[in-house]
Amino acid sequence: MYVQGFVLPVLPGKKDAYIAMAKQAGEMFRRYGALEIVETIEDDIKDGTHTDFRKAVQAEEGEQIVFSWVVWPDKETCKEAERLMQEDEEMEPPEEMPFAGKRLIYGGFTPIYSLGR
Repeated sequence: MYVQGFVLPVLPGKKDAYIAMAKQAGEMFRRYGALEIVETIEDDIKDGTHTDFRKAVQAEEGEQIVFSWVVWPDKETCKEAERLMQEDEEMEPPEEMPFAGKRLIYGGFTPIYSLGR
């Protein structure tokens, strides 16, 4: 298993547009081998003294924080999907992005412990 994680600020009034974009991207990720895609939007984010989700993405007034992840069978599948998606015209971003892409934080993670499903 390999996990990609994302934290990003959704622009004010753009939640529905973000959800629509996430659904389209999720379907594409599945076609390229993703096992699971989870998109979550802030519900209970505390302000930290030194750092927190809002500070991490330099959230501005009215923006909502999304925390999401994609589970892949392995890193190789993820990397191959990234390569193929670069060539896929469906990956073309919308004319008006519903989130602040320059403040998106993302990365790939190798699990070190898992409990549950």
